[in-house]
Amino acid sequence: MTSTTTRPVLSKDGGTDNRPGLLLGVVLAAQFMALLDVFIVNVAAPTIRVELSASGATLQLVVAGYTIAYAVLLITGARLGALVGHRRMYLGGLALFTAASLACGLAAGTGQLIAFRLVQGAGAALMIPQVLSLIQREFAGERRVKALSAYSAVLATGAAAGQVVGGILVSADLFGTGWRPVFLVNVPIGIALLVLGARVLPRDVRTEATRARALDLPGLVLLAGAVSLLTVPLVLGQEQDWPLWSWLSLGGSLVFLALFGAYESRLARRGGAPLIAPRVLRLPGMGRAVLWIAVSMGVNAGFLFTLTLHLQGGLGHSALRAGLTFGPAAVVFGTVGMTWRRWPARLHRALIPGGFLLAAAGALGVGGLLADGGAGGWGLYPALGALGAGISLAFSPALTGALATVRPEDAADASGLLATVTQLGQLIGVAAFGTLFLAAADGSGAQNSADALWTTMIALAVAALAGAAAGPWRRAR
Repeated sequence: MTSTTTRPVLSKDGGTDNRPGLLLGVVLAAQFMALLDVFIVNVAAPTIRVELSASGATLQLVVAGYTIAYAVLLITGARLGALVGHRRMYLGGLALFTAASLACGLAAGTGQLIAFRLVQGAGAALMIPQVLSLIQREFAGERRVKALSAYSAVLATGAAAGQVVGGILVSADLFGTGWRPVFLVNVPIGIALLVLGARVLPRDVRTEATRARALDLPGLVLLAGAVSLLTVPLVLGQEQDWPLWSWLSLGGSLVFLALFGAYESRLARRGGAPLIAPRVLRLPGMGRAVLWIAVSMGVNAGFLFTLTLHLQGGLGHSALRAGLTFGPAAVVFGTVGMTWRRWPARLHRALIPGGFLLAAAGALGVGGLLADGGAGGWGLYPALGALGAGISLAFSPALTGALATVRPEDAADASGLLATVTQLGQLIGVAAFGTLFLAAADGSGAQNSADALWTTMIALAVAALAGAAAGPWRRAR
């Protein structure tokens, strides 16, 4: 990367509309809204269960249906963006997401709500891969680094904000609507983003290489099967005490993944167009960056999930108070993600392993401060800040480094890959560390919950140390 300017953004009438800040704001607002919906429904789940007389299984599908559809279709959305156009897919996915949010808010029963949540997840999967692709195509040099840092900050704040906003909306019970505003809030925001997006997003320009690259349907089917078989038990298995079908499904995902790898390799040898270009996977440091992103997002999601269970279940905090507890971690995550590039260059090589070490120390600090069954006192906030800073230092440079050498024509492949790794890392983190916490919380009460949290925080620290052991960051040339 040598240029430090952005390409001119085409306005709706085909002229130039060089407002990269507005373009970035529009795409990141959609990213934030989609991420918010992963977490906001958790807070509303008890109210939904009462008002719709939902069973435990159907409530699980209301909460998890969005995540399943989102994870399964991310790479499909990225590939369609490359073929149809990132602008078209962003606006189309946003329109589908907004319409599904309205339908969710008006749903008359759990069956309708589950169906519309699946559609909402599909809309997010079509929209979100275009965010990284557009950043990759429309920003260069330091502006791209800043844009990716803002992207990382959005990922950090979305989870905590989901719980806070969900708690506020459900508690407010606006006009007696109960849980419905957690979905309906997306509608005016989505409409505003559609209007702005139609004006500031660059027009799609299809190159000869894009026209020649067909949609790899067999690859999509095999990958969707692998991700589905992995995602469904990760989301639902924990609540059902890991029945036999969940283990068979996890094993089946490995089979489908192997078939996908074999098919894609054969397709590439025959001169075809595989779902993910092999040259993207062979980029220097891409494999290690994928590992770092998966581990950092797994630690982040596991931390958020288990600490929420402890604060609300063990200590009896409200959803709003529990959400606000994560404020320091989210603020520090975002601040560090936006500023690390300006730190002395001699430190950059050590940022990722150093971040994982800091995250491990933060996790042990949080667990130790809460181990007596109390609220942790003021010392809890520096520990939470250290954890947020550590995860940000592990994630943000890894994402930037992974995309630094990606060519514009490979932006969709890299975006789909990294967005899927981010999502699967979060799912695995929730499943693994959530299962550990629930198994260790043998009984009710604040002390039992605190003991389980301490065990889980030790496990999170071990996972972070494993990320640090992968080695230092290598600057992209």
